[in-house]
Amino acid sequence: MNEFNQQIIDEFRANGGKVGGYFEGANMILLTTIGRESGEPRLVPLVYFQDNDRLLIVASAGGAPAHPDWYHNVRDNPAVTVEVGGETYPARAEILQDPERAERFADIVAQVPGFGEYQEKTTRVIPVVALTREESNGSE
Repeated sequence: MNEFNQQIIDEFRANGGKVGGYFEGANMILLTTIGRESGEPRLVPLVYFQDNDRLLIVASAGGAPAHPDWYHNVRDNPAVTVEVGGETYPARAEILQDPERAERFADIVAQVPGFGEYQEKTTRVIPVVALTREESNGSE
């Protein structure tokens, strides 16, 4: 994990899910995925958007030409863990398909225009992923 992400993670955990700097005021989560090649847990801080009972995250990678690693991880294994505020829970990741992806991405760009700038920087279609809380059945 790079030093930048580690600093955000440390600040997030020390401040009940709040971070400053570049992400000050943004809704942030910590997403744990399972590495598709390593099988090891992978932790990444991400901006999220509320969508009724789901959280939406954007695989923008800042407009890079390739999808971020976490996207490939959830594509291969949609069972994830979400940390938001002081709460941690299991969730299921769903990669949205058009037209829903396009509609949600437009909503996101209306809130944070930088995501539209990321889309302009790349030829790939930037994915939107919905995270839905999974209720524990108590038998674990």
